Amino acid sequence: MRDLPSPQAGRSPAVPTQRHPPPGSASSSAPAAQRPLNLRVRQAMEERLAYLNGATRLITTSLDPAATVRTLTSVLVPSLADAALVHLRGWTPRTPRERELALPLELTLHRAEGTRLGTRRPPLKVRPGGPLERLMRGELMPGQVILGSAEGERLRPVLQELYGARALAGLARGTALLTLPLQGRAAAPSARRSRRGRPDRPDEEALLGVLVLVRRPPVPGKEPARFDPTDTRTAAHLATVAGLAVDTAYRYTRESEIAGGLQRSMLPTHLPQPHGVRLAHRYLPGESESQVGGDWYDAIPLPGNRVALVVGDVMGHSLTSAAVMGQLRTSAQTLAALDLPPHEVLYHLDEQAQRLGREEHLATCVFAVYDPIANRIVVANAGHMPPAMIHPDGRAELLEDLPAGAPIGVGGVDFSSEELDAPPGSALLLFTDGLVENPRRPISTGLERLRKRLSHTHHHSPEQICQEALRILPRDERADDIALLAAVFDGIPAEDVAYWYLQPRNETPGRARRLAGHALRRWGLEELAENTELMVSELVTNAVQHAKKPVTLRLVRTSVLRCEVGDDSPALPRRRKAGPQEERGRGLELVAKCADGWGATRLGGGKVVWFEQRLPGTLAAPRKRPTA
Repeated sequence: MRDLPSPQAGRSPAVPTQRHPPPGSASSSAPAAQRPLNLRVRQAMEERLAYLNGATRLITTSLDPAATVRTLTSVLVPSLADAALVHLRGWTPRTPRERELALPLELTLHRAEGTRLGTRRPPLKVRPGGPLERLMRGELMPGQVILGSAEGERLRPVLQELYGARALAGLARGTALLTLPLQGRAAAPSARRSRRGRPDRPDEEALLGVLVLVRRPPVPGKEPARFDPTDTRTAAHLATVAGLAVDTAYRYTRESEIAGGLQRSMLPTHLPQPHGVRLAHRYLPGESESQVGGDWYDAIPLPGNRVALVVGDVMGHSLTSAAVMGQLRTSAQTLAALDLPPHEVLYHLDEQAQRLGREEHLATCVFAVYDPIANRIVVANAGHMPPAMIHPDGRAELLEDLPAGAPIGVGGVDFSSEELDAPPGSALLLFTDGLVENPRRPISTGLERLRKRLSHTHHHSPEQICQEALRILPRDERADDIALLAAVFDGIPAEDVAYWYLQPRNETPGRARRLAGHALRRWGLEELAENTELMVSELVTNAVQHAKKPVTLRLVRTSVLRCEVGDDSPALPRRRKAGPQEERGRGLELVAKCADGWGATRLGGGKVVWFEQRLPGTLAAPRKRPTA
C-alpha cells in the first residue's frame, strides 16, 4: 500500500489505486501522471482509510480466536504483504504459582498465510529477557529486517529466536520481514506511572504474541523489498486492532467456558438406575453465541422403589439463569425427598422462586413420580412442554390434557396432579422447548413431528428414544439448549412384593420376624432368612417405640432384597456406639454390619428406614453408604 501516487519500482502497489475517478471530476480523463499532486495524494489517502475501515470491521467481527486470526491474515495478504504469520500464546490464564515461578511464555504458530516458514517448528518457549520478550513487552521498537542487508540488524535476533538462523537463510535475499507485537487491553498505553515516574510494564496476561509480515523482492538478488513508513504504521494499527480483538475473543471464550462449567456442575453427571424403570438423558447446549441456559433434568429415588422424574427450564440465557436453575434443582430434590405429591412440590418451588426475588427469571417444570409396583405415574405441569407417552402398542401421544398451570415464579397459582396408567412396556419422554421450538415454524408443528417420530419406539431402550427424539432437529444452528429425560417402565411384578400394616404393640416385632421369614422361604431365599429376620426385628422394634399409627413393613425382591420399615415419627434414627453397660442402642449397628446398604428417609408423614442385601449367587456389589 502506498500514499505516494507511483508504486515502488519493480512492484505493483499492494492496494491498487482508483482506476476510475469519480464522475464529474475535472481530471477524470487525464492520465495519472498528469493529475494534480494533491488530488492523487487525497485519492491514495481515501483508499488507505477505506482499507483500514474495512479491515478493522472484519477483524473485530468474530468472538472466536481462530476466526479472528484467519480474518487478520486474509486482510493483510496480499493487500499489505505477500505472507503473514501469527504466533499466539495459549489463552488459559497462568496460575499465581506459575507467575511466581516466572515460567517462560510459550508461543504457537496459529496461522501461516502465504508461506511455510515456521510451520514445522514446535511451540516456542520465549526466553525471559530475550529480544522476543522485549519486543512483546514494547521495550524494543518494532521494525523491519531486510535479509542480505544491514537494515534492521537490531531486530534480527527476534526472528532468529522465532524461526532459527537456518530457516531465515532459506529465504530469498532482499526479503523484508516486519515484526509487530500483539497485545491485549492491559498493555495499552496507561496513565499509570511507577514510583520512579516511568510507565508500568504491561501485564503478562496482555502479551498475546507477535505478527510477522513478509514481502518478497520482485526480482530475487536485485532490488530488495521494503515496508515504507506508511505501510509500517498501517500494519501496526491493524496489529493493535487484532490484539484487542484476540484479547476480547480470549476473554469471551474463557468466560463462556467458566459459565458452561458452572452449568454442567449443576446438572447430574449420571442418573440413578432404580429397579423397575430404565432411565437415560441427553443435554445439548445451544450452538449459538448466546450465554448459558437454565435447562435441567433429574431423577430422584423415593421409598417404595418409586422414582421422581423432573425436567425444567429457567427462562433466559445468562449466569443468573444457571444459578437459579441450580437453586430450583436443589429445592426440587429436597421437596421430593419429603414424599410430597407432585403438585405440592411445584407449589413449594413457586414459593421458593418468590423468596429468591428472581421475578424476571421464571421457570417451567414437569414433575412426575413413577410407582413400578402399582404401574402408575402421577404428573404435574408448571407451564412446561407436555410430556410424550409411548404406549406398549407403539402409539405415542402428547399429554396435552394435563393442566398446564403457570410457570414457577408467577405466584398465586394452583397446581394439580394427574394419575395415569404406566403399564410395563410403556415409556415417558420429558423434554425442554429447545427440542421442538424453531423460529421458522409453529411450535405445534415441532410437537407433531416429535409425536410421529416416537411412534413405534415402544421396544426401544431409553437411549434409543433420546436419539430418535433428537432426529427431528434441523441441521442448522440451535439457538436454545435441550434437555431430555427418557424413562422406560418395566414395573415390578406383584408376586415379588410383600407388604404389611402392623399395629404398634409389644408383640409386633416377633410377628414381623415370622412374616418376613415366610416371605423369604416362599421366594426360595432361605439363606437370607436369619439375617433378614434379625434386622427386621431391630427396625420394627425401633418403630414401635415411636409410632402412634400402624407401622408398615415392605419386602421387595428384584436384583437385591430390599426391606423398608415406616412409621409416623419424623425423627431419623442415628447410628451410635453403645457403651458396654448399655442394653439398648445396638440395633442400627447390627443392621450396618449385616446389610449391604441401609439408610433412612424422612417423609411428609413420618420416615422410612431401609436396608438391602444382594441375592445369593449374585456378584458382590459395593456397600452403599447410609443415606438420610
